[in-house]
Amino acid sequence: MPVIRFVREGQDVECYPGENLREVALREGIELYGLKGKLGNCGGCGQCITCFVEVVGESSPSSLSPRTGVEERKLERRPEGWRLACQALVQQSVLVLTRPQVGLADAEALLAAASQAPLPAGPTAWPVVETAPDEEEAGDGEADLQGPA
Repeated sequence: MPVIRFVREGQDVECYPGENLREVALREGIELYGLKGKLGNCGGCGQCITCFVEVVGESSPSSLSPRTGVEERKLERRPEGWRLACQALVQQSVLVLTRPQVGLADAEALLAAASQAPLPAGPTAWPVVETAPDEEEAGDGEADLQGPA
């Protein structure tokens, strides 16, 4: 399972591939919002642009889903590494800095420490489990199609 390493909070969180970054953060008690965001966030629609996060460290570009059209418009003048948590789906393990617009004391040391411990890559696809069909399911199914006799 992918791991999201929240750098500012010093916390690693596991999630399923394809989970929404904002939902995972809120479920785990990670503070995504400053005062403005707490008072006026849109609930995850991508309209308020208050759930900024920055993908940092050696995270690959494919760790999160590609930017959506909403993100392209809303983050037009923001750094490339910034994302809206409500629009990003976690594909592989990733390092995330919440509230990158707020200063971070000793940022370089904190980022270096977070980058030292390797992140698990996470699965690239769900494992396929093959099961043998039951004897009832192995029939031709005509009896089911005919209805009651």
